[in-house]
Amino acid sequence: MDPLSLKSLLLLLPLLGCCVGQGILPEGPVAALVGGNVTLKTTITDQNPSVIIWTFNGQISVATFSSGNLKVAPAYTGRVSLNPTDGSLTLSALKPGDSGDYILNVITSDGTTLAGETKLQVVEPVSDVVIKSNVPDAIEYNSTVILTCSAKGTSLSFKWINGSMPIVFDSTRITEIKTNLSSMLTIKNVLRTDLVGPIYCTASNSLTTKTTTTPFNLTVYYGPDDVTIRPANPPKFVQAGSTFNLTCSASSLPPASFTWYCNGTMIGTSSSILTLDMIKAQGYTKAANYTCRAENPKSKRNVASPAVSFAIMEGISSVKIIGPTGVLIADNSTANLSCQATGGTVGDIDWLKDGKPLEPSSPRVVFAADGSSILISPLQKDDNGRFTCRVSNDVSSKEAHYIMQVVYGPEQPTIKADKAVEVNQRVELTCSAPSVPPANYTWKLNGTATTTTAAVFIITSAAYKDTGTYTCEARNIITGKTTTTSHNLSVRGEGTLDGLSDGAIAGIVIAVIIAVAVVVVGVWYYCRQKVPMSSPY
Repeated sequence: MDPLSLKSLLLLLPLLGCCVGQGILPEGPVAALVGGNVTLKTTITDQNPSVIIWTFNGQISVATFSSGNLKVAPAYTGRVSLNPTDGSLTLSALKPGDSGDYILNVITSDGTTLAGETKLQVVEPVSDVVIKSNVPDAIEYNSTVILTCSAKGTSLSFKWINGSMPIVFDSTRITEIKTNLSSMLTIKNVLRTDLVGPIYCTASNSLTTKTTTTPFNLTVYYGPDDVTIRPANPPKFVQAGSTFNLTCSASSLPPASFTWYCNGTMIGTSSSILTLDMIKAQGYTKAANYTCRAENPKSKRNVASPAVSFAIMEGISSVKIIGPTGVLIADNSTANLSCQATGGTVGDIDWLKDGKPLEPSSPRVVFAADGSSILISPLQKDDNGRFTCRVSNDVSSKEAHYIMQVVYGPEQPTIKADKAVEVNQRVELTCSAPSVPPANYTWKLNGTATTTTAAVFIITSAAYKDTGTYTCEARNIITGKTTTTSHNLSVRGEGTLDGLSDGAIAGIVIAVIIAVAVVVVGVWYYCRQKVPMSSPY
C-alpha cells in the first residue's frame, strides 16, 4: 500500500470504526511505572487483521502494520513491538510523556473494520516521604500544629498514623488539606494526647506505597495539672524536730517548679519538699495554712494546690516529781507531790497510784487547779506505793515516778500454829504484824522472855515442857509502838493425836452398810425357801 493510500485510510478509519469493535481494548486507565514495560492487549481472536494502526492522542502515529510490514514512528523506534495476530502493542522504557489515549484501528481480511481506545497512565513510584512541622514543639491548649507530609510520585494519596491507629479528622479541630504531592495536617489547640506518637505518613498511588522511614515525634508541653500536697490531711499538731515534711507534686512537662506559701506569704524555697526546719527558719510555728504553686517553665502556666493546715509544737523534754524527803508517819504527816515538766507546752497532767488513775476520792487528797501537784493530809498506810505523774501534749508524753513510804504500825499481830502437837514433833509458830518498816519480834513462854527474836519460833523436837502460852511482841523502831498476841500450845503423848482420817471413817461406814444389806437379803431368801406359801385357791 502506498503512503498516499495509507494516509487516506487513516482519515477514513475513525469514521468507519466509530461504532464497530468498541470492546477490543480494555477499559482504562492502564497503569505502568516509569522506565517499565506495558502491553496494551486486545480482545481480537481469529480475525486475521490485515491492517493494524496505533495512534497516540488521536493524532500521533505510533505503529502501523500492513501487508505483512510493520512501520514504527521515529519517536517510538526501539521502544515498540506489535503482535500481528491480535494487534496488541507493547511499549518499553516508559516515559511520563507516554501517558495519554491510545487508539487502535483494525481492518480484517474480510474487510471488517474494528476500533478501540484506552488510556495509559505512566506512574512515577512513590519516594522521599517526609514529615515537617511548623513548630519544633508545642504547648497544650495554646499551639496550632501543622504537619506537612510531602512525597514524590504520580497521583499520590496520603494516610496519617499515630502509633498504630489512623488519625481521625473531625473537620473542626483536626483537619487535612490535600494536594497532588502533599497532605497538610492541622491540629488546633493541640492536646498532649494528639501526638503521643510516633507519627507516620504513608504516601501511595495505584502501583507503589511508601511510609516515612523515620517516625516523627513532636513534644507537646503540658501542665501543671493535679497539683497536690502530701500528706493531704496532716495532724493538727506536728512535733518540732520530727522528720515530718510536706511534698508538692504536679503532672507537668517539663517538670514544674514550685513555690511555697504560708498564709499567702511566700516561703523562700523552690524545692518540691518543705521541711519543718525551713518553716521554723521563717518563724512559723502557730497554726497556719500551707499551699504550693506549681509553674510550667515553658507555658508559664501556674496552678495552686489545696491548702493544708497544722501547727508546730515542742514535745515534752522531761518530767520529775518533787515529794517529801523525810520520814512520813501515818495519821501524823502530810505529803505534797509536785510534778514539774521541762520543754514543750504542757497539755494534760495525769496522776496514777500503782498504775491506776488517782482520783480525789476523799477529802485527804487535794489536787491543784492545774493538776500540777497533789496534797495528801493526813497520810495513811494505804498511801504507800508508786505515784506516777504523766505530762502530755498533742505531740508527746513523758512521765516520772515517786515511791511513797508511810511509816505505820505495828498493827495487832497474829500467830499461825497448831494448838496441839505430839512429843518429838517439829513445831513452828509464825508471827506477823502489818508494819512499815517491818516490825521487830520477840517471844515469851508463859511470860518469860525467850532468846528468839525472829518472826518464826521454832521447836525442833517438842517436849512436854514446851506446853504453855506463847506471846509474840511486835515493835516498830520508828513509831515506837508495840503490840502483842498470844497462842496456847499443848504437847501430848506420842500417838494420842493419831486417828482415822475422815476418808477412812467414811469407808468403814460404807462397808458396814453393805455388809448389813447382804445379811438382810440372805435371811429373806432363806425364809422364802423354807416357809411354804398357801394357795389362794
